[in-house]
Amino acid sequence: MNDPQRTRTGVPPWSMAVAAMLLIQVSNALSVTVIDYVGPGGTAWLRMCFGAVFLLLIVRPSIRSIRVRDLPMLFALGAVTGFMTTFFLAAVDRIPLGTAVAIEFLGPLTVAGLASKRKSALAWPALALLGVVLLTEPWHGGVDLIGVGYAVLAGACWGTYNVFTQLVGDRYSGITGLSITIPIAALCTMPVGLPQVIGGDVQWWILPLAAGIALITPVVSFALEMLALRRMTHTAFGTLLSLEPAFGIVAGLLLLSQSPTPMQFVGIAVVVIAGAAAQRGGTRAQLAKEPL
Repeated sequence: MNDPQRTRTGVPPWSMAVAAMLLIQVSNALSVTVIDYVGPGGTAWLRMCFGAVFLLLIVRPSIRSIRVRDLPMLFALGAVTGFMTTFFLAAVDRIPLGTAVAIEFLGPLTVAGLASKRKSALAWPALALLGVVLLTEPWHGGVDLIGVGYAVLAGACWGTYNVFTQLVGDRYSGITGLSITIPIAALCTMPVGLPQVIGGDVQWWILPLAAGIALITPVVSFALEMLALRRMTHTAFGTLLSLEPAFGIVAGLLLLSQSPTPMQFVGIAVVVIAGAAAQRGGTRAQLAKEPL
């Protein structure tokens, strides 16, 4: 009997989502070095620019495949992708990586709750929310409100990103949609990013490093997310993303020497439980693609 949790290639969709989350947090941690030289806006813009180049070279999307009725969702996805990255890197420039991810996660968590058709399904987003609170430890005070604000804005973009990623993934086969929206993201973030790059301290190694980060995110990780979202519900995918704050804590510890507290380890355990429980019933029926 075929496992409904697997794709045509035999890969479970939840495993693609987890791999994408790990890659995203690695790329975010590596971006901290670039931020020191060209700022968060400049770093986000370089990532989108290099990502656009890679995707256009790999996919070579046909302009004829783009229908007029698709333009609003393509521009929407491109815009929220670019600003999601920009706002998040601005947050990481001010607060720890794990904390920023935990706050940002409230965006897709909200989408997961709103998209659920069963009241019982809200138990897992609620449990994940508890884990997010434990990870952020708001009772300690001394929080950088500007950094928190940027993370909240990134979360709003992230929740919207998940919705439009699924819509675009349903319309376009493979990662064709991604190859169209990432160039749009580069254009949308250029007014913020280009001035920071021009006014920054661009060393010779900054551009190759930014290109390498872009290959990780947005190219590989966002492609995995799009493929996973095509086969999972918003609720299952959104709650599965509760693992991401834990990955942020780990990436911050290993790559940025940001040590979590014992309470944050408790939060990690809570979100892992919620994320694992969200996998049940999370597969979508395979959708027939219109010829492009």
